[in-house]
Amino acid sequence: MKLKYFADTDTLLFVFNENEIVETKDLDENSLIELDASGNLVSMTIEHAKEKTNVTEFSYQQIAS
Repeated sequence: MKLKYFADTDTLLFVFNENEIVETKDLDENSLIELDASGNLVSMTIEHAKEKTNVTEFSYQQIAS
């Protein structure tokens, strides 16, 4: 998984895998998801990220099973 923040456009991009994108769906005017041929989530984009998220603080935690 990759997370990219583009400061010049205030855009946050989550890339979950490298599958080929076959469909894009708007969730609202600032958020969209991209799906592969099986309907699996490939990526998610959030525009105006500073307004919609706390993009200045990011943490990752893996919980042992």
